[in-house]
Amino acid sequence: MNTTNFKTILLDADGTLFDFNACERNALTKVFERYGYPLNDEIRKTYESINKDLWKQYELGRIDRNTVIYSRFGDLFKKIGIEDDGIAFEDSYQKLLGMQHELYEDAIEAVEYLYKKYNLYIVTNGVTATQLQRLKDSTLDRYMKEIFVSEATGFQKPMKEFFDYCFKKIGSMDRSRTMIIGDSLTSDIKGGNNAGIKTCWYNPDHQRKDMDVMIDYEIHQLRDLYQIL
Repeated sequence: MNTTNFKTILLDADGTLFDFNACERNALTKVFERYGYPLNDEIRKTYESINKDLWKQYELGRIDRNTVIYSRFGDLFKKIGIEDDGIAFEDSYQKLLGMQHELYEDAIEAVEYLYKKYNLYIVTNGVTATQLQRLKDSTLDRYMKEIFVSEATGFQKPMKEFFDYCFKKIGSMDRSRTMIIGDSLTSDIKGGNNAGIKTCWYNPDHQRKDMDVMIDYEIHQLRDLYQIL
């Protein structure tokens, strides 16, 4: 039985509720097929490396969101010898990604459990229209008091300003009774530390902690939350 006294839960979306690897894989396959460009495991890995590095730079505040989304395919195409700046390609990709909402097996069950006990909010870095569409199509939006997307807030996780914005919108709340649940040490856990709230690292692949952050709880499947909350 848990002994916590939380009231507010902040939930990351991609990699925590959504199986983002599956969503991304499906969207990439469809957009490459649409444009008639080649796609194999090597090209996927090259894209994933470029994309991961750009998002990390964004989380560190070194580049803005538009640089992330309108550079990644252009950078990829330069590496694989395709003459395309990637801008229209990115727009098509975003529309296709917005149609992908594959959830982890226990995501709905866990959210329904939390919904009965806590005030739930989504906190996610990404493109507003894409994220809102996916949350609606997956039915996750019906459980949330509000959805905070970095593009709309003007800040991104792990910035303290992102969480200050969220808390101002939420209104009356107690940070000591608030926890963030997410899979990313760099954005979710670091963000929780910056915001002065408790953290729960969703770590299904049993990765090693590779940065200096404070983790209050660690889970390997969403059902593990029942022992905490």
